[in-house]
Amino acid sequence: MTTAYATNGVVVRDCTPADLDVVHALHVDAVLHSTAIWQEEPHPRAYFDTWLSERQGDGYPVLVAEVDGVVAGYATYSQWRPHHGYRLTVEHSVYVVESFRGRGIASTLMRSLVERATAEGRHVMMAGICSTNTGSIALHEKLGFSTVAVVPEVGRKFDRWLDLTLMRLPLA
Repeated sequence: MTTAYATNGVVVRDCTPADLDVVHALHVDAVLHSTAIWQEEPHPRAYFDTWLSERQGDGYPVLVAEVDGVVAGYATYSQWRPHHGYRLTVEHSVYVVESFRGRGIASTLMRSLVERATAEGRHVMMAGICSTNTGSIALHEKLGFSTVAVVPEVGRKFDRWLDLTLMRLPLA
């Protein structure tokens, strides 16, 4: 399924290999400077060539948002857990380039992901968010997600324990 449409000056479309430098830069920033990704070392750029191919080959979308021809962020989802019984539940990720934050890019990407997941017959979309990321939690609440659990001290990064907020959105 190809996505390419504009809303509020943001064009949302399927990611192509030409977009992966921005995807990689967002990944590196999140790994090195935030608790959005609980990993210590970023993946090398070449990793994302295989990542994109596998995601799309498995039928999972990777969407990018463009503003005036510049990639401003990306979002994706895949199966929440590996066992067959979870096949209709997905977990998503959304990242926005710092200079584009606060302009509704994440909301636009998320709405596109929810539309895609709903059209594919998915049942639930999950979000796993570091509990200190109150901005992301507020965004998800605005989009209809509800907190189903806060799991204390299940991750560790930057020499501190991290709590995980699990949020859930039932899909129509």
